[in-house]
Amino acid sequence: MADECFRHPRLAAVYDALDADRGDLDAYLGMAAEFGARSVLDIGCGTGVFALLLAGRGLDVVGVDPAAASLDVARAKPGAARVRWIEGDAAALPPLGADLATMTANVAQAITGPRAWRATLRGAHRALRPGGHLVFETRDPARRAWEQWDREHTHRVVEVPGSGAVESWCRVLDVSGPLVTFRWTYVFAADGEELTSDSTLRFRQRAEVEADLSGEGFELREVRGAPDREGRELVFVARRP
Repeated sequence: MADECFRHPRLAAVYDALDADRGDLDAYLGMAAEFGARSVLDIGCGTGVFALLLAGRGLDVVGVDPAAASLDVARAKPGAARVRWIEGDAAALPPLGADLATMTANVAQAITGPRAWRATLRGAHRALRPGGHLVFETRDPARRAWEQWDREHTHRVVEVPGSGAVESWCRVLDVSGPLVTFRWTYVFAADGEELTSDSTLRFRQRAEVEADLSGEGFELREVRGAPDREGRELVFVARRP
């Protein structure tokens, strides 16, 4: 199930404004060109930022996400008709013959259950053509990123067109092994409404990810650093044989 920040209509509507710096997507655009991809499956496409960037470059794009409110935002954007939007789980996708499948930002880590994660990898494998690539990122657990997920480091107020000022901050609720649960709080100045969204991310060790990829039939080609978070994230590049 998608987190409240993606499935609540009011939060989905302001999501892009609150996460406006998407320089992390440059590396994924570069890899699409590097691998000569003409068709891309964007798993966890959310409000469609990456899918629309790809479609704007003339690629055939399928975006899948379980959050209807986020997909509603995506479908309302200019150029949205060039993308095939699917509400649902990547684990249930049919063969698509895609050249590239991606999970950007927190998507891979947000799939916390081992069964759901393996099912997602199987779905990506099935959706790719032989020789197609799967690319996703995950934070290096050794860097303990969650230690700065507090009000001091995350509090801000953003002026959102059409919505007014939105205040937000984060705090960690629980750390249990590889699972980190945290809560974002949002306050809308226009009417004082306060909404919260709880999320859990799984911080996988590199060896765990490598074993899962191999177990679902992928060849691991390379593990790269994330240009926007050098030394803090691992970018896995795998191939369907």
